Amino acid sequence: MKLKLIFLTLFLTVTQLTVAQVTFEAKVSKKKLGVNERLRVDFEMNKDGDNFTPPSFLGFTVVGGPNQSISNSWINGKRSYSKTFSYFLEPRGRGKFTIKQATIEIDGQTYKTLPVTVEVTGAVDKPKDGNNTDFVASENLHLVAEVSKANPFLNEAITVVYKLYVSPRISVSNWRELDSPKYSDFWSQAIDMKQLKIENGEYKGEPYRYVVLRKTVLYPQKTGKLNIEPLTLTVSVDVPTKRRDIFGGRLYSTVNKTVAAGNRTINVKPLPTQGKPDDFTGAVGSFEFKVTTNKTELDATESLDAKVSVSGNGNLKLFDLPKLVVPSGLEQYEPQHNERVRTNLTGMGGNISDTYTLVPQYKGKYPIPAVSFSYFDLKTETYKRITSDEIVINVKTGPDGGNTITTSESNSTGKKLVTQASTQFRFLKSSANLKPVQRKHFFKSTAYWISLTAPLLAIPLFLFFGKKREERLSDVKGNRVRKADKLARKYLSEAKKNLGNQKEFYIAMERALHNYLKAKLHIQTSDMSKDRIQRLLKEQDVEATIAIEFIALLESCEFARYTPSSTSAMQQDYDKASRVIATIDKQL
Repeated sequence: MKLKLIFLTLFLTVTQLTVAQVTFEAKVSKKKLGVNERLRVDFEMNKDGDNFTPPSFLGFTVVGGPNQSISNSWINGKRSYSKTFSYFLEPRGRGKFTIKQATIEIDGQTYKTLPVTVEVTGAVDKPKDGNNTDFVASENLHLVAEVSKANPFLNEAITVVYKLYVSPRISVSNWRELDSPKYSDFWSQAIDMKQLKIENGEYKGEPYRYVVLRKTVLYPQKTGKLNIEPLTLTVSVDVPTKRRDIFGGRLYSTVNKTVAAGNRTINVKPLPTQGKPDDFTGAVGSFEFKVTTNKTELDATESLDAKVSVSGNGNLKLFDLPKLVVPSGLEQYEPQHNERVRTNLTGMGGNISDTYTLVPQYKGKYPIPAVSFSYFDLKTETYKRITSDEIVINVKTGPDGGNTITTSESNSTGKKLVTQASTQFRFLKSSANLKPVQRKHFFKSTAYWISLTAPLLAIPLFLFFGKKREERLSDVKGNRVRKADKLARKYLSEAKKNLGNQKEFYIAMERALHNYLKAKLHIQTSDMSKDRIQRLLKEQDVEATIAIEFIALLESCEFARYTPSSTSAMQQDYDKASRVIATIDKQL
């Protein structure tokens, strides 16, 4: 009797332990939400069961589900199993609501979840759903436009740096520009970004990774409040889910998100009117000004160059240089404008100049009066004027222009009248020194005999090339290979032309790869399964890594038709295709 009691006790203990190992519970994404938010409810069990019955979800509308997910993994020799039924609910109004019990049968036993109470409040400013992949992507991906100065002067340089911040919780697989800002009220210059670099930083106090996508220098051309249009991107975001693969690794869901940097408004101040010079032409920055000549002594009818130049930092391309005024005895030609300006994050820097060609006609001294240049200095916020020195040109020899002196109304400097002289054109030759041309005869010349014998010598060449042409035409197999090879080169060049046009690029790339296989492996498109291609490349002693790269290119062409791709990614695929085809050619 005691023995039976012991066995019965052991049996009940084992049964209770077995039953205790089964779990079935209800989990909600949040217990308090706004009426404009959504709720996710998961019914999770650690053992497979039958006849699952959900509750009625009183007070909610089911907008998604049931979605079923199963996780089955082995870790350190121990099996871990999980099965989940998920529902997405939308509240019908405010109040406290109870998610009632769900039931399921596991090993002949009926299990029930515990009721869960949630509170629905008024609408929130920004709906949140921590289990929604679209929301997770939105919360962890930010495009920011950083403006260097929000209150600049007219024609003062400001910079806009666009940064894409990515949280460690997600990863970005691809991106492309959807809409670029126009900068209609600004003079703009984009700074060349040679390479994108991933850096670590913070966004609103949290650790983020970021990459600088674009840098632009802007010079406002109007005063008042100006709008900087947003940059808009389409980004492919990989968001981790609750599901896992058979090895226990977390599965990811790819979401295409559109992110924008947002409109930025700056208030542009007008330049002060107090102390503004009459000759001010809009130069803003820090400059140096000078007027120079390449010579100050010369003879009449010789030329000299006079250069008016401004150097420094500021809006060098956005104002006019002062004009050079010369005495009437110097013949002046239209100036040649030259710019050596570089643009970086601080704005424009370098120099601009106007070079005048001057030609004196008579002997004498010609003063080039001083020239003034005015600009607005941003450091002191005042106007400044720079005046060049007077330059005297001494014409040592030449015709005398007479003793009559005139006074210029503008600069009150003595000038000689320009008069005609009999020696004005003395530098022109009056004798041409022409010589008779000796006449040569074509008959019996070297050219005559070459033109006579060349057709006879060309007959053997025609016969040789004709024979080669017949052999080439009769080589049906070779012609087919050459045609396919020609098509491959054609489509690869077509792919290069379509860089930036994702659909056309990958269609042309796929055609090029297929026609290359036709040329080298002598197979048709209908027979191009990935396994057969890999087997044929292996039979031709092509390295396994190269064959894998070729197959990966084909898969990339198929996959890229349905997912967004950037120009840099297309360029990488094109370079990879060129390299792989060249490597296979060498190994074949």
